[in-house]
Amino acid sequence: MRNSRGGSQPNVVQVAIDCEKFGAEGITVHPRPDERHIRYQDVYDLKKIVTTEFNIEGNPTEKKFVELVLANKPTQVTLVPDALNAVTSNAGWDTIKHKEQLKDLVATFKSVGCRVSIFVDPIEKMVEGAAETGTDRIELYTESYAHHYFSNRADAIKDYVAAAKIAEIVGLGVNAGHDLSLDNLQYFKENIPNLLEVSIGHALICDALYLGLENTIQLYLRQLN
Repeated sequence: MRNSRGGSQPNVVQVAIDCEKFGAEGITVHPRPDERHIRYQDVYDLKKIVTTEFNIEGNPTEKKFVELVLANKPTQVTLVPDALNAVTSNAGWDTIKHKEQLKDLVATFKSVGCRVSIFVDPIEKMVEGAAETGTDRIELYTESYAHHYFSNRADAIKDYVAAAKIAEIVGLGVNAGHDLSLDNLQYFKENIPNLLEVSIGHALICDALYLGLENTIQLYLRQLN
């Protein structure tokens, strides 16, 4: 919204402060090379004020992204293989094909004290491949779950349950994100073992337009608790 008009309204830093005040347990940003969402300067500004968990996600093949993470040392860095022309994230990593590259990146980020999470589809061999990179966690890409939730939620979630169980076996924490909402979040939370964290942006802001930001955050927390 801010970037569509220029200027500083709504103020990203103030919104982050308010989100934490309203109960959010972390702030996630996804800076892209064209800065169409979060700007790189926003990351530096947010680093100064976030008091909960700060999570920077993005494509680590971009040198500027790596430098941004190393300069800010967030609590967590989430590695997402989004293409330059992608509207939003649309696939997880092939952790087998890119294992050596991911191993080097994971080691780089962990060397400055960041927890590392790798964005993956709910495919057991990709979870196992992630474990071989030395990452701390995976983030399950939940678009497919959200898309099929209303037609058959039991079927929609089964691959995610299997992936989370494999993650537990190989010692990885489980995060999740993409298209999770007030409609589908509680069922996901109730069925995914070892779920530690969800990142929700677009749906939360859409709900906040009608329900208010503070109320919306509280409603999401209720789904998780």
